[in-house]
Amino acid sequence: MTVIDRGAFRPWGFPLASWAFAIRIWIAAVVAVYLSFWLELEAPSSAILTVAILAEPTRGQALEKAAFRLVATGIGVAASIIITGIFSQTRDLLLIAFAIWLGLCVYVSGLLDGNRAYAAVLSGYTVAFLAVGQIDNPAHVFESSMARGAAIVIGVLSVTIINDLLSAPDRHPRLAAQLDEIHRRIRDCAKQTIFGEIIKPVTYAALIAEIVALRPEIASLTVESSSGPARGAAAQNAATALVAQLHALRALGALPPIAEATTRENILRVLEAADDHGPSAPQAAGLLAAQGDTNGMVATSTWTFRELMRRDQQVRENLAALRGDRHPPWRWRTLRHRSHLTSAESGVRAAIWFGLAEAFLAYAGWSAASGSLSLVGVVIGLGAVTPNPRATTALALVTAPIAGALAGIIEFFVLDGVSDFPLLAIALAPLIVGAALVMTSANRAVSVVARLSLIFAVSIFAPTNPQTYNAQSYLYSSLFVCIAIALLLCAQLLVPPVSGLRRRRRLVASAQSELAQAPLWDRRHRPEEEMFRDAIRIGEIISAGGGVTSNTGTVEEALSHFDQTSAIRLCIDKLKAIANGPSDTDVRAALISRDPLTLLNAARTLRAASVDNPALGDLSATLVVLSLFIEAARARPQNIREAA
Repeated sequence: MTVIDRGAFRPWGFPLASWAFAIRIWIAAVVAVYLSFWLELEAPSSAILTVAILAEPTRGQALEKAAFRLVATGIGVAASIIITGIFSQTRDLLLIAFAIWLGLCVYVSGLLDGNRAYAAVLSGYTVAFLAVGQIDNPAHVFESSMARGAAIVIGVLSVTIINDLLSAPDRHPRLAAQLDEIHRRIRDCAKQTIFGEIIKPVTYAALIAEIVALRPEIASLTVESSSGPARGAAAQNAATALVAQLHALRALGALPPIAEATTRENILRVLEAADDHGPSAPQAAGLLAAQGDTNGMVATSTWTFRELMRRDQQVRENLAALRGDRHPPWRWRTLRHRSHLTSAESGVRAAIWFGLAEAFLAYAGWSAASGSLSLVGVVIGLGAVTPNPRATTALALVTAPIAGALAGIIEFFVLDGVSDFPLLAIALAPLIVGAALVMTSANRAVSVVARLSLIFAVSIFAPTNPQTYNAQSYLYSSLFVCIAIALLLCAQLLVPPVSGLRRRRRLVASAQSELAQAPLWDRRHRPEEEMFRDAIRIGEIISAGGGVTSNTGTVEEALSHFDQTSAIRLCIDKLKAIANGPSDTDVRAALISRDPLTLLNAARTLRAASVDNPALGDLSATLVVLSLFIEAARARPQNIREAA
């Protein structure tokens, strides 16, 4: 925390930005309820629920989430009408069809991230509200769908307009600062590497995890403003270049130290004296070349250092484009790693959880069973976009009684029978503002509890026009919220979610398989884009393991696969520049064999011919780096059993 942050005015411990966000959400909720009452919509609570779900601190995130919510609601409405139309006369088949649909949506969400994953699960639990919620009155599904859709549109418009009128902040300044901070830390690691210090693998893994975690936020920049597409492209390029710079840094660290202490100090001095356009790579490389060459290692070190500085310059250029709202001169995509098997297994388990809860509630004879089943679908969907669905359900179970108490206080102690809208707006202020403030907490669990509290409290309170004050209805609603979540938690204890252990094993096996299949001569994507996809896999391994410091052996193995696979792709990319050359066949054979000695022999041949063609020297250095990565991998113990 900076000195400015410590001295800033923080009412009740929250910064002014958090208060501005909370007040915007309260105003948007009040506007949404008022418009729903004025239009006499059947489901005004859906409008305020939409505001609670779209509560995001920046304009771009809220707009992107709103757009996906509209699309997902349309898909959910269509699915509800189709499922109800086919199975309206068979209650059991309707519930089975919904369980299958929910499982399919959870499967799709596992292949996506950010608001796209949210849209997938929303398509699933929208059917829970419409088809399952109206299971005893299927003829009313179409009218209920239209009413819910209208309320959601009101909620989306309310959030969008209030954010624009009250100048909700953009995300890109803070995102640029985060990327710049990561860049600074990578440069610090580069300085340590130049001095011969060994950077721990967990340090590299932590940097990779931070970079790839920004991918969903980078995607939201596109809709932030008219400059959004340019900002999004620049941020994508910057994140991809940071991953490529880390790979170049690991390559530099894999090389044996060949420069004397005095030369290293001179190189570091050149780096520190660099201007805003980046360090003078040729000058620093010249210091290395002056050492004289032995077995090509100086030439390889010189090329690796230039590669590190080239990536550094790419990061700088794209960060400048991000701050200046300019389109970058090139475009890299931030590819995402997808595990179809894990996603499919998660979808099957989600369908089983709903089926187990359905088996208890649907045949219990309770009048509110359909409402509870709807909430089961909602919590399954919300948990599907988190690393640990069962932990999310447990948090929801803790939150439900708190939300019920808050709804009861508003309904029977604050309002206590009044029907004036201004009093309703004032009564909602402590709940919405308080929950929105806590949502800005850096503690992930606390933030989730605050959001769930707001969603559950609004669902239980369910503002209507005129407001009804029925103690029995309130008690039933509160009770069945808790029962639904408790049943889901029991189902997840009987059929646990896909464990982190299993996910890590599959992710490492995926990396091994991809390395075993290399080299692939005809690739669809650029090496940098595929590096980012592999970096996302490393981030998923870290997330599945509970953190960077957990399962360090598995993380090291994943980094080793990342090093080798990326180096092979770079070799293939450089090989295209000398296609059909005299050494083309030898290099291809060396890459296929992946024998360090064969790679070094091919590199020596290329280096001898590099006087007339610098591209041969670059390929030679890349082959040497690859051989060192392979030797390092063979020297260390394999940790796939730890992942298993």
